[in-house]
Amino acid sequence: MLGPNEKGDIAESEIAAAAIRAGCTVSRPLTDHPPYDLVVELGGRLLRVQCKWATLDGAVVTLRLRRCSYSPTQGYLGSGYDAAEIDAVAGYCDELDRCYLVPIDLVNDQGWLSLRVGPTRNGQRAGLHLAAEFEFPGAVAHLGERVTGSDEATGSSPVSSTSHAAEAAEPGGELVGAHIFRNRFGYYMERAAAGDEIVVTRRGRPSVRLTAYGPTVAVPTSRR
Repeated sequence: MLGPNEKGDIAESEIAAAAIRAGCTVSRPLTDHPPYDLVVELGGRLLRVQCKWATLDGAVVTLRLRRCSYSPTQGYLGSGYDAAEIDAVAGYCDELDRCYLVPIDLVNDQGWLSLRVGPTRNGQRAGLHLAAEFEFPGAVAHLGERVTGSDEATGSSPVSSTSHAAEAAEPGGELVGAHIFRNRFGYYMERAAAGDEIVVTRRGRPSVRLTAYGPTVAVPTSRR
C-alpha cells in the first residue's frame, strides 16, 4: 500500500511528464520544502506549481489543498495556498490516470477542490467544476492564454492606463480561451445564466463577454 510520500512522488512525476508532453519546460527547486513542487515555463513565464495526489469518490475527483506545519507554541497548523506562494495547483488521479491543472485564483486559500467527472443526480451543471476543463494539455493552453492575456493587458504601463480590452477582463470575469469555449459552449452558457461572467479570449486578448440576460432599457430619443 502506498504511503503519503510515495503518492506525492508519483503525483509529481506524472504531472511533470504531462507538462512535458504538453510542450512545457519543467524544472524542480533545489531547496527543500518550498510551497511549490515544480516550475513550469509557459508562454515565456515561469509558473510555480504545487502537486497533489487526487482521489476519486464516485463521480468526483478531489484535490486536498490543506498543508500542515508545526509550531512549537501552537502545535500542528493547517493552511491553504495563495497567489503570493504559487501560480497553480496540479493533481494526479491514479484511478483515472489523469492529470489536472488549476489556476490559483480558483483555489486561493481553500481546503479542497472537487472536479466532477460525471453528471449530478439532480442534473445540475451551473456552478460546477468539470474535470474535463482542467485536463492536460487543454488546461495548459487555457492557463497560457490567461497568462498571456494578463501580461499583455498590464504591460509596462500603470493599470490605470491600460487599454479598453484589458479593462474588459478586470471586473472578475473568468477568462476562457476561444477553443475551450467552443467545445464547452453549453456549459459556459449555463454558467453565465447562473450569474457568472465569462470573458472569451482570442490569442490571449479579451474578445467577448458573456453574462446573464437582463431586460433592455429603452433610451428615449429627443423629438425635434
